[in-house]
Amino acid sequence: MKITRRFTSAGTSVYEQFAYTRRSSILRNPDGSVVFQMDNIEVPSQWSQVATDILAQKYFRRAGVPQTDDLGAPLLDENGTQVTGPERSVRQVVHRLAGCWRWWGEKYGYFETSSDAEAFYDEVSFMLLKQMAAPNSPQWFNTGLNFAYGITGSAQGHHYVDPDTKKLTRSKD
Repeated sequence: MKITRRFTSAGTSVYEQFAYTRRSSILRNPDGSVVFQMDNIEVPSQWSQVATDILAQKYFRRAGVPQTDDLGAPLLDENGTQVTGPERSVRQVVHRLAGCWRWWGEKYGYFETSSDAEAFYDEVSFMLLKQMAAPNSPQWFNTGLNFAYGITGSAQGHHYVDPDTKKLTRSKD
């Protein structure tokens, strides 16, 4: 595929095209008790509170994500082990999705050039951040967990068509 840029420019970070804010998301029972609460969620400033709540309550990975400080350095516990926890930024989720789709596209030869792969990543990322496009829920939940964080799971009886062999294959995780 040849990818023509419509919303982004080569050499400019798609993430820098947006202003961000930090918010909280709280889900309460009718009696006022808290069912879910997450603070310090990073989203584009133009996103509504409803969009923030959906991202935080439904689509953020809640465990197993390597945590970093504000400069991106890994957070380590007292034993020097990487601290894990939830996703807290839309940037993490967008990179997890768009990065995985790009990786699959490069792996299976979909793009004419590496510049096309980069343009694909940037354009899809822009559309997700701008809320112009969105995948279905299973993509939000699962796509890119191994790509971005090395997360795997136990086999659940799912199958896929192996792109190399073209045969139906049982998923390993």
